Amino acid sequence: MRRENEGMYRERDSTAADGVVWTGAAENGEPHRVVPDGCMDLVWDGSRVLVAGPDTAAHFSDWEPGQVFVGLRLSPGAGPAVVGVPADELRDLRVPLEDVWASGEARRLGEQAGLAADPGVSLERAAARRTAAGTGGDPAMRQAAALLAAGASAADVAEETGLGPRRLHRRSTAAFGYGPRTLGRILRFDRALAAARAGTPFAEVAAATGYADQAHLAREVKALAGDPLSVLVGHSSGANNSIQWPSGSHTTA
Repeated sequence: MRRENEGMYRERDSTAADGVVWTGAAENGEPHRVVPDGCMDLVWDGSRVLVAGPDTAAHFSDWEPGQVFVGLRLSPGAGPAVVGVPADELRDLRVPLEDVWASGEARRLGEQAGLAADPGVSLERAAARRTAAGTGGDPAMRQAAALLAAGASAADVAEETGLGPRRLHRRSTAAFGYGPRTLGRILRFDRALAAARAGTPFAEVAAATGYADQAHLAREVKALAGDPLSVLVGHSSGANNSIQWPSGSHTTA
């Protein structure tokens, strides 16, 4: 997905759940950055399973050298059916799975992940079971996420889904952790980051992804990621540079 060091990060599409299974390892104990992406994750840290809620700004943490993390990044809107609570209850949080699942169920998943050759398989199978046992995701929110990812405005999504602004905001908050305008802002940032990493000049990135101008893009990137776009795409060697991982989620290195 990203232009990371292949020895440090890899991912694959999940065959059992609505999301992506990723594996990352810190080589030198550098801080890592997680940027908002509208997703929730189940993360195996080598001893237990954590839940990474949807972020509204960059999240930084330190990993021990050589520590390996395996995660299931759930697509926008898919997390609540797996985790069992509305997404906004976990916004900007990292919590042990025991905090949201029955302790026995959470412990069993941790044991299975610890014994598995690929802990990601344990995570995605558990997610698939939880989704099948519940009511599933909200189809209107899947449609909303797709429209927002394509650049639609919140007003357009409210009209297209037939929900109206208030119901759309309420259901978006439960599904994504925030309202449609915030999710649209985050998904636009994600598109811009992908374009910049592909080598598109920043002024062209701004125009292609719906920003008013390059200054607008710069302000949004700084607000959501904590550093300029040049740092995120590796064009800077400044002191704030860091190894940047998925969130449990999207990586930005």
